[in-house]
Amino acid sequence: MRSPGIRNDSPDPASRCRPGALVAGIFVVWVVIGSPLSTLDHALLTFHMVQHLLLMTIAAPLILLGTSPAVRRIGRSIAHPVSCWLAGTAVVVAWHVPAAHALGMSSPGWHLVQQVTFLAGGLLFWWPIVNPGSISGKWDRSFAPVYLFLATLPCDALSAFLAFCGRVVYPAHRSGHAHFGLSPLQDQELAGALMWFWVTIAYLIPAVVITIRMLSPSSRRVGPPVRLQLQRGIDGPVRRRLDTDLET
Repeated sequence: MRSPGIRNDSPDPASRCRPGALVAGIFVVWVVIGSPLSTLDHALLTFHMVQHLLLMTIAAPLILLGTSPAVRRIGRSIAHPVSCWLAGTAVVVAWHVPAAHALGMSSPGWHLVQQVTFLAGGLLFWWPIVNPGSISGKWDRSFAPVYLFLATLPCDALSAFLAFCGRVVYPAHRSGHAHFGLSPLQDQELAGALMWFWVTIAYLIPAVVITIRMLSPSSRRVGPPVRLQLQRGIDGPVRRRLDTDLET
């Protein structure tokens, strides 16, 4: 006998928000790669930094939030937290090596490769955070704050170097002409400071939110009350399946 009111056919909030998140993520990608604003990164390293930060910390998680369950099942077979972390970090470090940066700025084709790589690295990096249930192997949600905190360290080192090294590192931005009132060295210092501030906000705020949710009493004691309310009038296979779902 099925108890009235137990079945809820209305979509969950995450499903309702999924299309909007996907559209927003694609729009950010277009702003960075296809809009008139995409050409400003050749004038200032700061704009170049903004583009990469948008791709990795805004567009990538939004696109992941908009992915369908089928895509998540595919990701389950290829994604692992360690490889995802290494991929995201490697992309950031590698493209900020002066030779690699010069290659990315040398032609439109290489510049597109650079931007696509940043987006791909961002998608891999955020996968264990946005879709923790679709990760191969064991992934404890409690490791997410540590995962995010460790990701800030390479970015902090890189941003500190750009801000305090006292010389212009990238030949493509070594022009003696001042843009928007900034000298090349001031532009680089601003880019380094922006990277430090942006990454701190983008990584540590989710880490704090996840930690608060894990420590909240409601998240730890939701099972028994829900079971008592829902099991009334439910027998047989339905009850066993409900017990399994609530215990996982």
